[in-house]
Amino acid sequence: MAEPAWLTVLTTTDSEEKARALARGAVDARLAACAQISAPVTSVFRWQGAVETGEEWQVVFKTAAGRYDELEAHLVAAHDYETPEIIATPVVRGSDRYLAWVSAETAPDAML
Repeated sequence: MAEPAWLTVLTTTDSEEKARALARGAVDARLAACAQISAPVTSVFRWQGAVETGEEWQVVFKTAAGRYDELEAHLVAAHDYETPEIIATPVVRGSDRYLAWVSAETAPDAML
């Protein structure tokens, strides 16, 4: 099976301000063509032996698969969570025009 050409990448954070900063930083760096913020969501998770509940903001990035490693590194560096959620999902189909736009907006040579 061929590797996907595009991905959606999900992360969460604990404030709208932080979500906006993560989204803006990735788009400014051309690591994502677009980032959508949804919120608030309630997260229930096990952390350090205890079940926690918290309000979080989800950020979904649209990117070319070839930019994933750089996007992940950017999110890890910019995130204040010890272990941030960073999950990539392949885009198996989409509008040709939209996916061409994602490719163009995340092309490393477009930064020149």
